[in-house]
Amino acid sequence: MIGILGGTFDPIHFGHLRPALEVKEHLGLDEVRFIPCGTPPHRRRPVAAVAHRAAMVERAVEGQPGFRMDPRELHREGPSYTVDTLQDLRAEVGQEVPLCLMLGMDAFAGLSSWHRWQEIGSLAHIVVSHRPGSPASHDLGDWMEDRRTHDPEHLRRAPAGRLLFMPVTQLDISATAIRSTVARGRSPQFLLPRRVAEYIEHAGLYRPPGGE
Repeated sequence: MIGILGGTFDPIHFGHLRPALEVKEHLGLDEVRFIPCGTPPHRRRPVAAVAHRAAMVERAVEGQPGFRMDPRELHREGPSYTVDTLQDLRAEVGQEVPLCLMLGMDAFAGLSSWHRWQEIGSLAHIVVSHRPGSPASHDLGDWMEDRRTHDPEHLRRAPAGRLLFMPVTQLDISATAIRSTVARGRSPQFLLPRRVAEYIEHAGLYRPPGGE
């Protein structure tokens, strides 16, 4: 069973990594693939170039069993649509391996605006992480209720098609705040892995134009 976590990762930080680990352990995932987005269809272009974001993800997941960086979106032309990535993954792993698309509540709330979103349920399960105590639902009508389950074993028994909400530790960390911190000349230490912070420093990322 494979977990899929996409994002711009500009930069990747503990707010991405800790929930991914909790989902992996709770569901018994064999691996989690972190897939940096090439060209986001719903947000502005990432600040760091593709090669930098890939390098930061590689450093963030290095040494963590079952975590890996998957570069498949980085060189694809046009917008990086999730449905295309899932189709590509499904062709790679076959029709029987369960795929679990990992989303936060904010992303899930906007699911109905995604490109060919109704096809996603036929390609993967959807696992929605949320803050403990927060509402674990969203109004997608029959589409959601027909797929919803509380039992992780249901995800293991089928390759796709189920929806599971899972409370996780959500750290109040954002990539925007990290970029702002670096731009002000302050240290992002303890917001992201040490090797990612070192890479940002050595590559000169997120500094203002003309900054030292």
